[in-house]
Formats: sequence, C-alpha cells, structure tokens
Amino acid sequence: MSRILITSALPYINGIKHLGTLAGSMLPADVYARFQRARGRETLYICATDEHGTPTELAATAVGLDSATFCSLDHEVQARLGAAFGLSWDHFGRSSSPQNRALTQQFAQQLWEAGFLEERVTQQVYSRAAKRFLPDRYVIGTCPHCGYEAARGDQCENCTRVLDPADLKNPRSAVSGSTDIEIRDSKHLFLRQRLFAERLRGWIESKKGDWPLLVTSIALKWLDEGLQDRGITRDLEWGVPVNAVDWGANPQGARPDVEGLAGKVFYVWFDAPIEYIGATWEWADANPGEGGWERWWRAPEADDVTYVQFMGKDNVPFHTVGFPTTLMGVNEGANSPWKLVDQLKGFNWLDYYGGKFSTSQKRGVFMDHALELLPADYWRWWIITNAPEGSDATFTWEQFQTQVNADLADVLGNFVNRICKFAETRFEGRVPEGGTPGDLERRLEVDVAAKLTELTTLMEAREFRKSATALRQLWVLGNQYLTEAAPWTALKTDRDRAAVVVRYGLDLVALFARVSAPMIPNAAAAISEALGVTTDA
Repeated sequence: MSRILITSALPYINGIKHLGTLAGSMLPADVYARFQRARGRETLYICATDEHGTPTELAATAVGLDSATFCSLDHEVQARLGAAFGLSWDHFGRSSSPQNRALTQQFAQQLWEAGFLEERVTQQVYSRAAKRFLPDRYVIGTCPHCGYEAARGDQCENCTRVLDPADLKNPRSAVSGSTDIEIRDSKHLFLRQRLFAERLRGWIESKKGDWPLLVTSIALKWLDEGLQDRGITRDLEWGVPVNAVDWGANPQGARPDVEGLAGKVFYVWFDAPIEYIGATWEWADANPGEGGWERWWRAPEADDVTYVQFMGKDNVPFHTVGFPTTLMGVNEGANSPWKLVDQLKGFNWLDYYGGKFSTSQKRGVFMDHALELLPADYWRWWIITNAPEGSDATFTWEQFQTQVNADLADVLGNFVNRICKFAETRFEGRVPEGGTPGDLERRLEVDVAAKLTELTTLMEAREFRKSATALRQLWVLGNQYLTEAAPWTALKTDRDRAAVVVRYGLDLVALFARVSAPMIPNAAAAISEALGVTTDA
C-alpha cells in the first residue's frame, strides 16, 4: 500500500489568510489527508509559512520589528488559526528554518557544479527615491502581453505570465508610487530552465488525463510560449544568503563571483518550494521515532510514496516548471534522486461577490473573523461543496447561510437529532435488540453501499465538490429511510419492528460521523462522542 505525502502551497507570512487561500490549497489538502488516514494509509501532510522576500521586510519595518521576529510572531498566528480550522498538518514548518537554508544552499551548489546555473549581469529597477533596488513584485506597471495596468514585476495576475520588471510598460514603485526609478546593472545567478524544456514537456504530457486540465494547460502554455531561464537571486537582506554556499567548480572549471554576489539572497520562489522537503526534515527532527525524512523524498526508500500537491492556479507554473527543473537538475547523475510530484491538484479562484479576495486590500472573509462568527465546520463544509475546481466560484453571505442551513442543519442535523432523540425517549438511550430486518433495510444496505463506493472513488480522485454532493446524498438516504420506516408509528403496534429501525438508524449515524469526518471533523467527533464511537480521521 502506497504511503501518501501531501503538501499544500505555502501561505505567505505577511497577513492572516482569507477563505480563498483555504479553498485553493490548505483545506482540500487537509480533507484528503484525513481521508487517507481513515483508509489506513501512512500519510504525511506537510505545510509551512513562506517567509522570505520583500513583503516581509516591508511589513516588519512598518511595525518596528526585524524580519526574523516578525516572521516568528506571524507564524504562531497562522499555526493557531490553522489548528482552529481543523487543519491536520503533521508539521507546519518555516521556510526560514536551518533545514531549509541548508537544503537551498546545497541544491544551488549542486546545480552550479552540474552546469545548470549561470552568472549574468541583469538590468534591475532601482528606486532613486528609496535608494535601493526594487524587488520584482514591488514594481508595477502595464503587462506587455495582456495590457493589464497593475501587473507586478514578477507575474501578471491577470494572464498569469511570468515577467521581469524591465518588461513592464510605465513602471512605478508599488511602495511609494514614484516613477523616479531607473534601470541599473546587477549580477545574479540564473537557473538554465531552457535546457529542461523538452524533458519537462515529456513529463507534463505524461500527466494528461491524470492531472486536472487546468494544471496541464497552464504548464504547457508556458512551454509553448518558450521557456526562459530564471534568475534565482535577489538584492535583499532577508533570505537564504548566497555567499554562504560552499561553491565548487562548474563543468568549465569556474566558480561563482563571490564578490559580485555579495549581500544577495536566493529568490523566494527558489527556496520556498524546497521548504516542502525542509519542513519534512523539520518534522523528522521533532519526531525522531518516525523513521527519518529522506524516506519520503529520495529513491529508493520513497519508491512507494505517492506525492500529492494542492495549490491555486497562480502557483501552478512554479510547481510544474520551476521546482521540477530544480529537482531534475539536482537529480542529474544522482544515485538517490529526489521525488517529483505524482499528483497535482490545481484550483481556480474563489471570488468574493464577483471580485477577488485580497489580503492587501482586506477584501473578503479572513480566517480569524470567520472563526469569531461561526464554527470552523460551517466554513469547511461550504468551501468544499463550492470548491473552485472546474471554474471560479463565488462566495456570498446569502448563499453561505442558505447552503449551510440546508445541508448541515436540515439534512445531517435533522437525521441525527430525530433518531437519537427517538432512541433516547423510547428505548432508554440504548441500542435496542429484537426484530428482523426486512426489504426496506436490504434496499437501504444496497443503496448505502453504492453511495459509499461512489464517495470513496470521488475522494480518491480528489473531486471535492462531487464528493461533498455524494456525502450529502448519503445523509439524505438516512432521512428517507427514517421517514419511510416511521419507527414512531411502528412502535404503537410492533416494538421489534421499531427496534430494527432504531438500530439501523443509529448505525447510520455512526457511519455518517465516520465518513463525514474529513470534511466536518468537529461535528463528526461530537456525533461520535454521543454514540460512544470514534471517527479516527
């Protein structure tokens, strides 16, 4: 039986996450992890805060803290909110960890020595007003491809094309709005992605029909438009330092220009995906009895591991091109290669009344506010039943209220309440004996078995909206059975018949709690506790 390794896109350290972040990565990953654990499979769900980059530096400065302290405090907040939402991470790490720093520097060294890194002098945006280079995402302007006027220097949010700041038309500082900027030379290291274009294409093509069309189409679009080499260093203070690497010689016998690279750090999009491995190392260090971390990531020990990633569509290019290129380069000639992703589940956007959720603009519903209003399971259920899989989805308060009431209260809650209250008042709160199941029970068994098979198949395929629909239909079977069997009527003339219905009804309650636990774990646990059983999810 395969072991299951699960990662969800790392939430950025700067700011409390909104429902869109939950919908696009962390919550589906949690539901899938809980499901796999309930199936008895050895499962490891890894996540972490993405802590490097300019936004961190600016946010820390704004509140009068150094970047390390700011990240430590924010990590605690995100870990607490994730736990409150029931996210069952086996480990919630930090991309600034010593483990990730060591791995990032090791990978860079190996890529250089294999000939896959190259030094280049680049033109970068320099703010004369701020007297500093502006990192990519803090230069905004008009996208040269689609004309979007608020494109960032690293990626256009509108067309998802990866950019360089120098590509932008009418560039300006995203910090001050100043156009008093100029282009200056700066030396950087580039990952020679173009060398891997055909290898990547073959790998991605092999995933067609296995990965969602959303994922393969985005990845192949990148390749069709011509894969570009990518700079993996930046002029920043907060990050993994470049000059701490123990550089060897490349195939031409050259070593990096240490002086020219002084003071630079690795680009956040280089070190952040490596943190999936780094966080697993962190987990292993915190759990020395679990057998180590490399058995999840490196052949041959990891040959029985199925690696599943969850992310929003904006992260797809970095995980189908950038990170795989890093691993392919490091794996070149390696005796114990690192594992590439097996299954990649990508999601569209969850919008807020037709517009995007936005952390920077404080638009939408955020995790802390959501939990102040209602229990986590309400939000979990709505998000999974409306997961933006085939297309974008939209949150509205009106739909949220209607759907949660209709599903959790009127269907599941109604069934559990009816049968449990009847058992308590008419059978002293005990599972009654006596009676023989009839045609109605036999038909129920067939229907429930079929629906369980459908639910299991959909969950294995990571079809979350359809899974939620199948689960709700399972709950409906219970209500239909109870209405048709009418134990309150049977009790008047045939107590044994009523006892059969109550037994079947209570069995359904226990079953519903168990199979609902991946999506609504707190409600499932409360139901199970009332029955004296466990959900183990």
